[in-house]
Amino acid sequence: MSIAQDSGPPKVSLLYDPKVRSIAYQVILCAIIVFLAYSAVRNAAENLARAKIASGFGFWNQTAGFDISQTLIAYSAQAGTYGRAFWVGLLNTLLVAAIGIVLATIVGFLVGIARLSKNFLLAKLSAGYVEIIRNVPLLLQLLFWYNAVLKALPDLRDSWTLPGSIFLNNRGFFAPYPIFSSGAEFVAGAFVAGVIGAIAYARWAKKKQDATGEQSPVGLVALGLIIGLPLIAFFAAGMPATLEFPEKGRFNIRGGLEILPEFVALLIGLVFYTGAFIAEVVRAGIMAVSRGQTEAAGAVGLRTGPTLKLVVIPQAMRVIIPPLTNQYLNLTKNSSLAVFVGYPDLVQIFTGTVLNQTGQAVEVVMITMAVYLSISLITSMAMNWYNARIALVER
Repeated sequence: MSIAQDSGPPKVSLLYDPKVRSIAYQVILCAIIVFLAYSAVRNAAENLARAKIASGFGFWNQTAGFDISQTLIAYSAQAGTYGRAFWVGLLNTLLVAAIGIVLATIVGFLVGIARLSKNFLLAKLSAGYVEIIRNVPLLLQLLFWYNAVLKALPDLRDSWTLPGSIFLNNRGFFAPYPIFSSGAEFVAGAFVAGVIGAIAYARWAKKKQDATGEQSPVGLVALGLIIGLPLIAFFAAGMPATLEFPEKGRFNIRGGLEILPEFVALLIGLVFYTGAFIAEVVRAGIMAVSRGQTEAAGAVGLRTGPTLKLVVIPQAMRVIIPPLTNQYLNLTKNSSLAVFVGYPDLVQIFTGTVLNQTGQAVEVVMITMAVYLSISLITSMAMNWYNARIALVER
């Protein structure tokens, strides 16, 4: 009697092989996407040629011929190119987005914590702020801050004069501006060294606390390194900076630092609007922490402040970070509403003025979309990296 030997799994036709079919479906899908993209590009090129509209990026080095009210880099209407105008708009967008993210985070955390306060008035005020701000369209808020608040300030002749040669009127905010001379690079180097030293000391203090339980004065040391060290370098280098004070004339204010009301209106609107959403994110994150953690902290003698700082917030951050990332992305993208208050951001300059002058809508819109996509992806990567660092490590 013979016994049939096992010759492995039965052979299956390639038509019914799940692995082969999966690869075939993906290849077909990729082919369809490539075909659609090719058709779209070809159709756009034919339409542009039929309308006798130039295509390509030859406009990039052409003279722009228009002025921009706020520039962080050198630019002039006579010598500036469309490419230079693009960088001006991009830097303006990054400026308002970076400052807005920092301020909105501070507002959101303060309001979110205040909404859980046992103080009845504080909690209700915080709740009212959140419910009002987040339910009113951002565009209306921007128009309110610009037209009803900042434009209502006195004109140049009746400017509000604050101590230190600071002027405030409906043309903007004017303050002394530092002019740096030779030796200022040592102060900047000292500041960078102070920041690096503060981070290194904080890491060392954390390891020490984990190992021995002893706490170190991280805040005082960080202040000393970040502020004290540059001050020492400033005086050691012979004070290589002077202040340029604004001077009020009959028709204008010359010199000093000028902050446009359009920038202030956009920044205030973005900060308060996004701060309301961040407040709810923070409140949800704190409530996600088990009440037992707070009770355990109280049992070992920790007061409310240290309990919130050392026990609740660190655990809540793991819940807060993912939705907080969405709010950062929303703030950056919402900054494109700057065109409604006249702030010269990327959309207002590049997708507005440059597109109208050159007529090359495809190239201009594609570049603008690529810029916002890149900013969002970089922000997401940074927040995901931070989220991974604070994630719980399971054994």
